[in-house]
Amino acid sequence: MRSYSLIILLGAALGLAGCGQSTGTRAVTGGLLGAGAGAGVSALTGGKPATGALIGGGLGAVGGAITR
Repeated sequence: MRSYSLIILLGAALGLAGCGQSTGTRAVTGGLLGAGAGAGVSALTGGKPATGALIGGGLGAVGGAITR
C-alpha cells in the first residue's frame, strides 16, 4: 500500500511540474510541490515530515528554476 501511495504522489507531482510561465513561478510551484511530496514521502517512510518538506521544497524550487 505504501508503494502504491508513493507512486500516485510522485505521478501527481510530475504531472504538475510543467506549471508556470516564468522562472519565478516555476521555482515557487516546484518548491511547493517538492515540499508536499517530501513531507508525504517522509511520513510514509517513517521519517520526519518537516525535514522531508524542507529538503523536497529546496530541491523542487531549484528544479523549477532551472527548467524551461
